[in-house]
Amino acid sequence: MRKLLVGIMVAAMTLFVGAAHAYTVEDVDNSFLPYRDSKPSHPNYTPGMVINQDNVEGLKDILDPAMYDHVARGWIELQTQETGSLELHPNYIKTTRDAVNNPPVLTDEGLVENFVSGRAFPFEPDLNDPRAGEKMAWNYQYGYNWGDNAAICPFFWKYRDMRSAKIERQIRWCFHFLNWMHRVNQDPVPEFAENPAKLFRSVYAIAFEPFDLRNTQLLIHRYKNDLKRDDAWLYLGFQRRVRRLATGQITDAFLGTDVMIEDFEGYNNRVTDYNWKFLGNTQTIMPFYHHNDMELATDLPKEQDGYQYIDFHGYGGCFPKGNYELRKAYILEATPKDPNHPISKRVIHVDAQTYTLPRQAVFDKKGELWKSFHICQAYPDTHHPDNKGTGVSIDDCFFQIDVQRQHCTTGQFKGLLDPALNPPSLFTVQGLRKRAR
Repeated sequence: MRKLLVGIMVAAMTLFVGAAHAYTVEDVDNSFLPYRDSKPSHPNYTPGMVINQDNVEGLKDILDPAMYDHVARGWIELQTQETGSLELHPNYIKTTRDAVNNPPVLTDEGLVENFVSGRAFPFEPDLNDPRAGEKMAWNYQYGYNWGDNAAICPFFWKYRDMRSAKIERQIRWCFHFLNWMHRVNQDPVPEFAENPAKLFRSVYAIAFEPFDLRNTQLLIHRYKNDLKRDDAWLYLGFQRRVRRLATGQITDAFLGTDVMIEDFEGYNNRVTDYNWKFLGNTQTIMPFYHHNDMELATDLPKEQDGYQYIDFHGYGGCFPKGNYELRKAYILEATPKDPNHPISKRVIHVDAQTYTLPRQAVFDKKGELWKSFHICQAYPDTHHPDNKGTGVSIDDCFFQIDVQRQHCTTGQFKGLLDPALNPPSLFTVQGLRKRAR
């Protein structure tokens, strides 16, 4: 009898896990079009209003805790707008729909198998599913953030002291991204034939200013096998040599900023390095806007093609002058598995439609709020003309605030989805050495 009961329990658990992996066409439509029938609402909220110190208490439940803190302190006022639908590229949605009858599988090791491209788990996360957070993390990892490849060039980082509003340092970068696998739109699809290392994604960055950081370069390779550690190399111009980064260095302050390499794009590491817990559905004020309708910066040079950057204001000049929307979101708690990691957890508000990570709070080892992390999302059709029709939620600016020492690092982007800017040869160690000469 005992063996029979154990067998029934194992079968039931297997059935539940298997069912959690399966999805329907309706699930796909609901995932990518959450606003087709209705939009989020709140009794104290009207689109177009300004959220400030005077009214923030009545809106506390639609702000993530870090952003509530910023508004309550009077650090920033939030200009809101009507919630819009940022629909991802039709090819990304189609390839997700194509897998309905043969869906991806999340293995016991935490890897995704039987996956070609698209959103791996396009169904509403379930609080009763102990692996719901893990599946959400994979949806982000295989998301359409920057599409199949993109370049942010120029990319201005500014170090700011919040108390004095002084800009201590500015770096001018170019960042490049390339997906080797799980591609949906730009040839070759779905992957590069020549990829002997079985890379999934690469990131390359090079600094041009200031002079002491000129030619500093960073290269990151992430592998299809998520159990294999990333490889990363750094070329420091003043040392004139390439060195491999140790694992722990991706969680150090990068070049004296408030940002870790692990923070890039919201989360830049292996899924299997963290434990992921889904905390529930919500609706949250998120930084989504139409770039060309915003008040743009005049302290940075206008690009030759007429492009201008998002401006910053608020306490210390650390907050972007971009609008906000009330959007459907998921709350995801991420806890590092490494006991020596400098943080205790990330609490991330995931945008349900795009699976980008616009808002998150980072907590120190004592469990106290340490950093507020913010990535602006711009609609592609009202951004740079070259991005029209790309179906990508465009990362347009960021801030990382160290709330404990009142210091921030901000970023202003010119991001383009142009494969000509991201040849595979750019993402090689040999290329680092060549460009360093």
